[in-house]
Amino acid sequence: MIKTIGLLTRKDGWTHEQFMRHWIDIHAPLAHAVPGLRRYVQNHISGERTRADIAATDVEIDGIAELWFDDQAALEAAAKTPEMKALHADGAKFIGRIKSYVVEEKFIIGS
Repeated sequence: MIKTIGLLTRKDGWTHEQFMRHWIDIHAPLAHAVPGLRRYVQNHISGERTRADIAATDVEIDGIAELWFDDQAALEAAAKTPEMKALHADGAKFIGRIKSYVVEEKFIIGS
């Protein structure tokens, strides 16, 4: 499996509540149609955890999205579909900034 992780910040003029409502009610259902998408997770931030011994990274985000695919080829194929293009077009309506990563998980504890 391969997944993308996106750090999402709401568009200027949107409240956090408006962002969350759109993300859940409008955006999430569009993900169901994306071919090859095996798992879609919305991580809703409920608080911040800090450490006294390590400085915090200066970042303001409203949520973290995870999209899972079988492999890189499946991710690339999905990216070309009208369904993924519709998902991205909707994202542009409420996401003001994004930082995305393609990651491969290495399980240390659990599976």
